[in-house]
Amino acid sequence: QVQLVESGGGLVQAGGSLRLSCAASGRTFGYYATGWFRQAPGKEREFVAAIRWSGGSTYYGDSVKGRFTVSRDNAKNTVYLEMNSLKPEDTAVYSCAVGGSLSVVPGPYTYWGQGTQVTVSS
Repeated sequence: QVQLVESGGGLVQAGGSLRLSCAASGRTFGYYATGWFRQAPGKEREFVAAIRWSGGSTYYGDSVKGRFTVSRDNAKNTVYLEMNSLKPEDTAVYSCAVGGSLSVVPGPYTYWGQGTQVTVSS
């Protein structure tokens, strides 16, 4: 069993930056990747970014490439999502999840955090 806790969400003006954290605990063996997804009102869940714990391979959704950076601290079992040049359309609930491989769809991820609200104002 894995427990995930997101933090760092909040209100930020357009053009600003925010860093989200996803802290993992419990039995993480066998879960080799952490993904970030977001969901805005009236929209489907959208892939944001993902990273493999071993090797650090990353992948980004088209809408955030060049603006967001995902990284990890293996010693702390924590994954970060640094969000720069934020836009109002980035407003959503951001959730992290762990799975056995890096995936751009939510289905393969086994455990999810509670989500953290990110609101970008004009």
